Amino acid sequence: MKNILVTGGLGYIGSHTVVELLAEGYKVVAIDNLYNSKEEVKQYIEAIAGRTFDLCIADVNDTQALDNLFEKNRFDGVIHFAAHKAVGESVDNPVMYYENNVTGLISLLGAMAKHEVTNLIFSSSCTVYGAATDLPVTEDTLIQKAESPYGTTKILGEDIINDFAK
Repeated sequence: MKNILVTGGLGYIGSHTVVELLAEGYKVVAIDNLYNSKEEVKQYIEAIAGRTFDLCIADVNDTQALDNLFEKNRFDGVIHFAAHKAVGESVDNPVMYYENNVTGLISLLGAMAKHEVTNLIFSSSCTVYGAATDLPVTEDTLIQKAESPYGTTKILGEDIINDFAK
């Protein structure tokens, strides 16, 4: 049985992903700092999926918590949703976005490297394409200068992952 770590696993997209992974027979561990979620979401996920999963209440910037998770579990892959996502909030508080979205990603990649986990799904955003002139937007659309700190964190995330993968 494959073992998957889902960061932001109690958030909206993360929780739906955990339900589907459990339904497909994966063993799931979720990590969430509860910034945009509630701990009781775990019960709802388990009720829908008819299966349990492990939950770590911690932040992806907590390198000790990540190291402990990776030591206790042999993950086959990571799905990374633990990012702040509101454009307006990112304009009001850009440092919070850089700390969570960029530094948190770096902490996660460090733990993955240390524990030799090479499979990652990163939740990016269409905002990396800026005000695209060619529609519809595809994977071949050029990434443009971001219009918000949130968008910049997603562009940086993609660049960091590309460098990490090399």
